[in-house]
Amino acid sequence: MTVVLIGPPASGKSRIGKRIARVLGTAFVDTDSRVAAAHGPIPDIFATHGEPHFRSLERAEVVAALATDAVVAFGGGAVLDPDTQHDLSRHDVVLFTVDPSAVAARLTNGKRPLVPDVDAWIRVWERRRDLYERLADVTFDTTSRPTDDIALEVAEWVRERSTAGLATPSDAARSSDLSTPVSSTEERR
Repeated sequence: MTVVLIGPPASGKSRIGKRIARVLGTAFVDTDSRVAAAHGPIPDIFATHGEPHFRSLERAEVVAALATDAVVAFGGGAVLDPDTQHDLSRHDVVLFTVDPSAVAARLTNGKRPLVPDVDAWIRVWERRRDLYERLADVTFDTTSRPTDDIALEVAEWVRERSTAGLATPSDAARSSDLSTPVSSTEERR
């Protein structure tokens, strides 16, 4: 079982993903962390080699991560690659969203070269929102809810899909009717 977490930068994919993996008793993989471990800090990669080079490194880590049984947190832009989009059709995909009002406090570490401030974050979110929603099976808002609550709800969703035999999605439309503040993304890739 591979569960992929997608969403804009600072939406909590890494933080919550670790907790989801713990609840499910599986491994956790963060593709950005793997890139940084192998090639140095991401802002340095952007500054020295540019975004296209970073995206090629990222794609390699995405391929490796998707071959594992794990909860996998993608960097915010990993879904821009058409091959990655295609690969996601074979996995359960969870979209984390967050309100811009909660983002400022999450951007203070300087690790996100494309979103140094809330205005840049909003522009990135607006450009990618439709893509994220198209790729996702289910959406969880991470704006103000406790991290552990979100992790438990995602783990419950994963278990329900696994029990229902939906762990490997087909090309049919996906949906999940979970209670608020979780919203279903019904449009399929």
